[in-house]
Amino acid sequence: MKSFRNDMPRAVLFFIVFSIVCGFIYTGAVTAVAQIAFPRQANGSIIEIGGKKYGCELLGQQYTDESHMWGRIMNIDVSTYTDKDGKAVMYAGPSNKTPAGEELESLIAERVEMMKAYNPDMENTPVPVELVTCSGSGLDPHISPAAAMYQVKRIAKANGMPEEEVISIIEKCTDEKFLGIFGSETVNVLEVNLMLDGIL
Repeated sequence: MKSFRNDMPRAVLFFIVFSIVCGFIYTGAVTAVAQIAFPRQANGSIIEIGGKKYGCELLGQQYTDESHMWGRIMNIDVSTYTDKDGKAVMYAGPSNKTPAGEELESLIAERVEMMKAYNPDMENTPVPVELVTCSGSGLDPHISPAAAMYQVKRIAKANGMPEEEVISIIEKCTDEKFLGIFGSETVNVLEVNLMLDGIL
């Protein structure tokens, strides 16, 4: 009991010191460094032009019209969660359908037919897999260069522009492999569409 009484002030002191160091000083220092060195990333990687915010370059946005590039299937649920006012809160996540199940197989087959219908000039070209499946997050903003090129003819026709111009936009919005060897090349769909609209 005596030992407990002797150790208690020290324990309280350690608790206060580490709470200040880890909870305030460390957090403040990391936040300050991030704001100075990487201000855009620290504030959400928002694409802002002329004072207007068009979205986050790290989150997918759904496009379904023929004049824009389509990204990955977005797995969004607005029926499960609500905020304190009862308004629907968007939730995104991976699909819970098993790759071995007929339901997913049927769903993918439908999506393949839809992609072929909207891209008739690519009839003999296999539909890239990411155009008919969703990502683990359900909000992936990127597709492969192959998936982007699959849509070039449709986008060019719908916008009345040369295919070479669409390809040039795709190349400008393509991120190379990390350090040239890790990962794979990706195309940011939102950036492509903003450039197609003449915004970016």
